[in-house]
Amino acid sequence: MIRTGLGYDSHKFAPDRPLMLGGVQIDFDKGLAAHSDGDVVLHALVDAIFGAMAAGDIGEHFPDNDPKWQNADSSKFVTYARQLAADAGWSIANCDITILAEAPKLSPYKLQIAERIAGLLQISPDAVSVKAKTNEGMGFIGQGEGIAVLANVLIEK
Repeated sequence: MIRTGLGYDSHKFAPDRPLMLGGVQIDFDKGLAAHSDGDVVLHALVDAIFGAMAAGDIGEHFPDNDPKWQNADSSKFVTYARQLAADAGWSIANCDITILAEAPKLSPYKLQIAERIAGLLQISPDAVSVKAKTNEGMGFIGQGEGIAVLANVLIEK
C-alpha cells in the first residue's frame, strides 16, 4: 500500500533570528517568525508525513501555545513524525520539497538541505528533492515578506 501527503507552511520574516531551512542555518539577515525555530521547510515536511498517514497536522501534535515548543528545533518534529509513521508500519520512500522565496538565494544550500532531511528521515539523499523558486515579485513572497514551502511525501507499507 502507498499513500502521498502534501504539506504547506509559510512564515513571515523576523529580525534578530537565525534563518533555519531544512535543518540548515542559512546566511541571511533575518529569520522567520514562529513559536519554534521557524523552519518552514521542516514544518511543511512534517505536515506532509502526517497528511499521508491521515494523522492530523503539526499544530495538533506541537501546539504553538505550548511553552515546551518555544524556540524548539524543528528536526525534533521530523523525528517524531518519522517514528509515528514507522510505529504504524509505514516507511518514507521519498519527498519532494519546493521552497518559495525571493531571497535569500538558496542554490548553494539545496544539497546540504537534502542531505540533512535524508538523515532525519533515514532515507537515501537521492530520495530527497529540494527545489527553490521565486514568486516573480507577486504576493507576500514576491514582496520579500516571508517564505512558503510545499512538501510532498510518498509512504509505503
